[in-house]
Amino acid sequence: MEYQSGQQGGAVEPADTAAPPQRLSRPPEEAALAAQRRFRQALIEAGLLIPTGVDGLYGRSADFEAIADGLNAAIGALGADQQAEVMRFPPAMARQDFEASEYLKSFPQLAGTVHSFCGSDRDHHRLLARLDAGEEWADQQRPTRVVLTPAACYPVYPVIAARGALPPQGRVVDVLSYCFRHEPSVDPARMQLFRMREYVRLGTAEQIVAFRTQWIERGSALAQQLALPWRLDLANDPFFGRGGKIVADGQREQKLKFELLIPIHDDAPPTACMSFNYHKDHFAEVWPLRTADGGRAHTGCVGFGIDRLILALLRHHGFALARWPGQVRELLGLRHV
Repeated sequence: MEYQSGQQGGAVEPADTAAPPQRLSRPPEEAALAAQRRFRQALIEAGLLIPTGVDGLYGRSADFEAIADGLNAAIGALGADQQAEVMRFPPAMARQDFEASEYLKSFPQLAGTVHSFCGSDRDHHRLLARLDAGEEWADQQRPTRVVLTPAACYPVYPVIAARGALPPQGRVVDVLSYCFRHEPSVDPARMQLFRMREYVRLGTAEQIVAFRTQWIERGSALAQQLALPWRLDLANDPFFGRGGKIVADGQREQKLKFELLIPIHDDAPPTACMSFNYHKDHFAEVWPLRTADGGRAHTGCVGFGIDRLILALLRHHGFALARWPGQVRELLGLRHV
């Protein structure tokens, strides 16, 4: 597939991100890893990302956050006509809701639980002794009633279900959250804690399909306004195991998920920076989400990977925000940066 070109192309590339000349060809995986490491190192040396010693866990600079604020404002403007209810959750959700969601059935490899010490004074001494000896101490902790949020939309469904049947027009929710997925990587676009902005649609099947079509158009227009190369492609979620492959194949066959892909690294596949999802009535099987006539509600969402979009902008427009295309700076409110 060909990429759509954003307006005002020919971006300034950041220093130290171009692939060096190679005398011998390398396997694609090795070349991709090298490109990811180079870009991460360039971001760190520029002070845009702050390393913590853990792959996928970073602090962010003032410039990085200024771009994030601009993106969120632009996305909010795109959805101003949606009459969306705004919900903001911490990056954790109730363990009982997480268990009910069947996330562990589909993505056990990505889940993050929160454990705390719940023992006696004697247990505490045992924990400290192990810590001092450099021994494993995690078995002295127990699961709490909260888990890390895997996707911004997950806390929304039980909240809406508890209110009763949806109105005839359904409902739209605007949600933003840090999310956790356990997939440590040298790729700066694959963070373990990252921000996801979503519009979540709940209603009839027809309402969800129309919503997704509308947001595919709007998401594509946003990428164009950001002067980024992009393409839309059919996709699937990373379901676990042999059974997961069957589920993923079914997801593709039914065309339930599309992603807007933007190249971020040389010698590596493009990165999903937006997703457009139709869940059918899956979450109505988990929680009592009902339409006005009592039927099972369908749900869908559009997700914007805020941190990935920032990385794409830095990759294609450079690290000096003052040199970005004027239309992009105007859109993101970066005129005075």
